[in-house]
Amino acid sequence: MGEPHPTPTAPQAPKLRATALTRTFGRSPKTVHALGPVDLDIAPGEFTCIVGPSGCGKSTLLRIAAGLLRPTTGELQIRTASPRPAAMIFQDYGIYDWKTVLANVRFGLDIQRVPRREADARARDWLARMGLADFAGAYPATLSGGMRQRVAIARALAVEPEILLMDEPFAALDAQLRTILQDELLDLTQTTSTTTLFITHSLEEAIVLGDRVLVMSARPGRIIAERRPPFGRPRSGDVRSAPEFTALKSELWELLRGEVRREAVPA
Repeated sequence: MGEPHPTPTAPQAPKLRATALTRTFGRSPKTVHALGPVDLDIAPGEFTCIVGPSGCGKSTLLRIAAGLLRPTTGELQIRTASPRPAAMIFQDYGIYDWKTVLANVRFGLDIQRVPRREADARARDWLARMGLADFAGAYPATLSGGMRQRVAIARALAVEPEILLMDEPFAALDAQLRTILQDELLDLTQTTSTTTLFITHSLEEAIVLGDRVLVMSARPGRIIAERRPPFGRPRSGDVRSAPEFTALKSELWELLRGEVRREAVPA
């Protein structure tokens, strides 16, 4: 008798699915068609990066996924067992100046009415993971930009979201700090296997972090290309020095160049 054939693994249903999604702003005759149509599937545990020219609707797509905006047409579905499946991290940190670092990280848990002792323990655990344990009682005004962004990341992950939505979270940081936080986020998301949708202008950032990089067109934003960085998991920031990294970055820029020009000089 021959060896039994392994049972094929059924493909997982997408964690997030956008179908014919569009968004417009304003009323005729001044309607602005900002996004779409967009069709997109994101698998559970996948880290998907979206790049595109300014004003192409990347952040609009993210806000629809977060439930902060409604699509004009089409739909976005999230497969989840949680009433609050997503957490969002913004470019401007989005933390509260009048709350301590610990209270900021605990904020989402307080909203979920997690008992204070458990909420404090989870918040302190994430502060320790982010290297901020000694700053639990500090206020955001005393922190550097990188430390504030670590607080924002800790707050988002403390609620154990099924989907992490990140809107250019490192854009305001200097190049050296940005590289450090990219590597820290890479370690964190590989440890937690959180499904992540990440918006960025940086091709390097997208290649380092992403399982998949999607390129959007100039407004109205549509997905015009998809590339998968040829680096396995677990991955480190060392991939930046690989020849494949440079080649993919050049390829993505060629795809993006024309769209950036279209946005800068509209027809």
